[in-house]
Amino acid sequence: MKKADIEIARQKAIEVYEKAHIVLSDEEKANIEVADFGLNDVYNTGLLLVTYINTDRYCGKEMVLLPGMTCPEHIHAPLPEKNYIGKQETFRCRYGKVYLYVEGEPTPNHHCHPVKEDTCYTVFHEIVLEPGQQYTIAPNTRHWFSTDTESVISEFSSPSFDELDIFTDKDIQRIPTIDD
Repeated sequence: MKKADIEIARQKAIEVYEKAHIVLSDEEKANIEVADFGLNDVYNTGLLLVTYINTDRYCGKEMVLLPGMTCPEHIHAPLPEKNYIGKQETFRCRYGKVYLYVEGEPTPNHHCHPVKEDTCYTVFHEIVLEPGQQYTIAPNTRHWFSTDTESVISEFSSPSFDELDIFTDKDIQRIPTIDD
């Protein structure tokens, strides 16, 4: 992504955080990660997030999804070399409405239909999260999430190794590339 596009996306995220009454420091605002997953289509396949803390014991993040934005299907696999069973994460909807898809019985007529649904999405058990609702995803569970509103999700998890997430879409690069 280009730096100018990243700044525009950061500003949009800041506006949503403010609507949700989530206060961020100036440093947190400047460090909002704009994840386009290497696809250069952040408003369809993307995520805007602040990592509050990520230690060897726990992780806390605040994530923004804009209408139509999808965080693509992935797993947080075990990492035997780190004696790590995979990330367990709890998503709590703070603002908007989030559609979370996990392994399990597919939901008929599921709500969201992301780009590449036919080739890069395999789980369709739909969990709808509205403000104040939460769901915990077990380690090594295939999942993805999307929205058709401006939404904010808090994530509380075991340590996060985002760069090692395994995506169903082999074109995805988790760590963004920034161009001038």
